[in-house]
Amino acid sequence: MSSLWTNQSAPSLWSKPSFPPGEAHRPSATPLSEDQTRVRHPGRRFAQIVKLKPECYDKYKEVHAAVWSEVSHAIKASNIVDYSIFYDDETHILFATFKYVGYDYEGDMETMRENPKVREWWKMTDELQESMVPGATSSEAGQPAWWKPVEEVFYLA
Repeated sequence: MSSLWTNQSAPSLWSKPSFPPGEAHRPSATPLSEDQTRVRHPGRRFAQIVKLKPECYDKYKEVHAAVWSEVSHAIKASNIVDYSIFYDDETHILFATFKYVGYDYEGDMETMRENPKVREWWKMTDELQESMVPGATSSEAGQPAWWKPVEEVFYLA
């Protein structure tokens, strides 16, 4: 009984590639384009916290129930997916989590920071929050970050 799995003339899936006698393998002399060398990130997870002013809870929920389309578009265009914000009503902490799936996190964040509508959104929402990062002045300022990054200590896919 013949089977593909027992075909002795078929190359092994685990064997080293062979080259014609006298020829060594050489990478192509044609340089790779930037698109060919860039590797899309499979999904780096981020988590961050900020304090919500207790008297601003209703306003914060209201504005996030109707996020401006320009802001939603900028977030997605910056390769951010699975973005959620949670609220703890005892500590008044907002906990945000998202996944970055792009090629250049710093570049994508800079592009978002340059968007006038995003800056306007941040200015509005920053007024409702208190940063937990010493020296932070606003989301727009960038560094130090307005939202405090928190460490992931466990993940189960």
